[in-house]
Amino acid sequence: MGAFIVLYMVIDIPEGNPEAELQSNVYKYSDGSIMARDGERNREIIDLAKVPKKVQRTFVAAENKTFYKDSGVDLKGTARGVLNTLSGKGAQGGSTITQQYVKNYYLSQEQTVSRKLKELVISLKLDREKSKDYILAGYINTSYYGRGAYGIQAAAQAYYRVDAEDLTVEQGAYLAALLQAPNQYDWAIASDTGKKMVQERWNYVLDNMVEEKWLSQADRQAMKFPEPPAPKPVQGMEGQTGYLVDAANHELKKQLVAQGAAEDMEQAKALVDLGGYTVTLNVDKKKQAELEKAVKAKLTSKLDPDKREVDADVQAGAVSVDPKTGGVVAMYGGVNYVEHYTNNATRDDYQPASTFKPVILAAAVDQDAETQDGVPITANTIYDGTSRRPVMDGDREVGFAPPNEDDVDYGDITVQEAMNKSVNSVFAQMGIDVGMTQVMKTAGELGMDTEGVQAVPAQTLGSMGASPMEMAGVYATLDNHGRQVTPAVVKSVEHKDRTVELPDPIGERVITREAADTVTSVLTGVVDDGTARRSVRENPLRDGQQVAGKTGTSDNNKSAWFTGFTPGLVTSVGLFGEDPKTHNQVPMYKAGGVDYRVNGGGFPAEIWAAYTFGVMGEVTEFDLETKQGNAVKPSSTPTRSESPTQSPTHEETTEPPESEEPTTEAPTTEAPETEAPETESPTQSPSGTPTTEEPPTGGESTEPEDPLFPDGDWQQ
Repeated sequence: MGAFIVLYMVIDIPEGNPEAELQSNVYKYSDGSIMARDGERNREIIDLAKVPKKVQRTFVAAENKTFYKDSGVDLKGTARGVLNTLSGKGAQGGSTITQQYVKNYYLSQEQTVSRKLKELVISLKLDREKSKDYILAGYINTSYYGRGAYGIQAAAQAYYRVDAEDLTVEQGAYLAALLQAPNQYDWAIASDTGKKMVQERWNYVLDNMVEEKWLSQADRQAMKFPEPPAPKPVQGMEGQTGYLVDAANHELKKQLVAQGAAEDMEQAKALVDLGGYTVTLNVDKKKQAELEKAVKAKLTSKLDPDKREVDADVQAGAVSVDPKTGGVVAMYGGVNYVEHYTNNATRDDYQPASTFKPVILAAAVDQDAETQDGVPITANTIYDGTSRRPVMDGDREVGFAPPNEDDVDYGDITVQEAMNKSVNSVFAQMGIDVGMTQVMKTAGELGMDTEGVQAVPAQTLGSMGASPMEMAGVYATLDNHGRQVTPAVVKSVEHKDRTVELPDPIGERVITREAADTVTSVLTGVVDDGTARRSVRENPLRDGQQVAGKTGTSDNNKSAWFTGFTPGLVTSVGLFGEDPKTHNQVPMYKAGGVDYRVNGGGFPAEIWAAYTFGVMGEVTEFDLETKQGNAVKPSSTPTRSESPTQSPTHEETTEPPESEEPTTEAPTTEAPETEAPETESPTQSPSGTPTTEEPPTGGESTEPEDPLFPDGDWQQ
């Protein structure tokens, strides 16, 4: 008690915290030129009288029902917070509105015992010296509501596009609920869980108002949850700028948490929004402009929603990485940040499809894996490329028998040719030969987010979600001879009050150099002899440049990919079918005027080539340490790997089955890419063996019905 009396005597109510003053963040290109200024405090202080009385009380009901009666502090809650801080358990709730206002305006967000004791004393004094209306006004005017809005007036505009004086009780209750977790509860970006939690919080606020007799039960029962509309355009964030700034802020917030400056992403966001940061990105201004130009020339200029409704569903995303530094030198997030809020470059809700196949081969070579009859898996290993061949684990069928595109049977085929033609049946079997647990482990080490993903055979078709950013990192790790590359948007951060140290984007070796270089070698064949040859190999701007890459087209043509690289540049391009109204995933058939599927060897590869060959500079060659050379073709008499269900040995010819170049023509049985049908539940496998029917020969989609994939959709 004596110590507390001393504290009360020596601690005065300070001036407002300098960090509460208006500031902005500055974002620069890698050359130091200004990209954008953001973070100007979006706040307008208003008198409490302009806020409807019942709306004022929503905040009291949400945070501190005893506000009008208490002395400004919650002694139990503060004591609990001090003990938790001392014991390392982190921050806890329990603060009054007065304490929260003191923390926001006079102190800081740091979780220390000294700060909590200061908060207690200042709150007691403030409650004695100022009215409850003064404190409540300060609280609702200084609090952060998300969407860059500080204070209730800015929040009313940001969420409901009205002034605070025009807020309804329902809307006020939502804004009051937001204060607990602004990012998590923002309806525009909240997960299903977040939406459920904010609705529960909203109900809690209104029920407390009824309990305090600030709202009648009849009025309460008549109220409906007021879903706020999508955010209004942010000035200065048009085009690609908003995507780049958001991506940079995300990395900055993660690092603030990692180095202990913030306890979680919510607190880190509050620190970033305080402003004062100069953030230099790895983005190269010239490469950024060229990437945007390539997308416009090869895709968006060909989309005409007035002529074809499906064209409105096509979204593009791309990430370009320097494999030597890990820097993201260019990014395409969508047609316009103020029109399409989601960053297509970092979204991970679409399947990468056959761009995952190199991961399987990387795992095989890195682990010196063998086929089930003991033949080492290399580029020259022969597999049975029969469509719908049951995948075997020893003498047991695993219940997975994926078809090749258009049900083409390739018979005996080398791993090299299977990669070139993206033969599903080969890589499904290879995944089992290597072991799916090992395949998924390698995927994680290469940079994919595999947390919670089951290691089932269907994953060999790339059925998990992935982003262009992730796939660029995977292929950059291959290009960097097996040393992990984690794509980094931010190059450096400066702030007058704190130092932000960024992690090295180049990590440890995660697979052997020979494994990485072998996969690179094989992927040169996809460009020179496979599904990407027309868009890339025959591009007049190539000028002899060595290129490696892989196409992919996913379930029911909902996504199409090309991820490719030269020795100095890795770029992943994805096209995604998204309904602009519901944001559900939808097919892209016939988009952009193609006669049938939007394939990875089409628009994505064309964008990749236009961009890469436009910025590549001097022609270079891969420096590969592999015994197999660049896309080495098999000898005329390779050794065949037998397994219990493989067809009788075919006589190997010097000319394996050729596939057509990717075109916009209707598919034939000699398809440009190998696809497999959509699987609704990759973790389930039917019993029995699928039957084979005649594949379509062109025109409209008439794919055969398959008992494993009843929709009859294809994935390559």
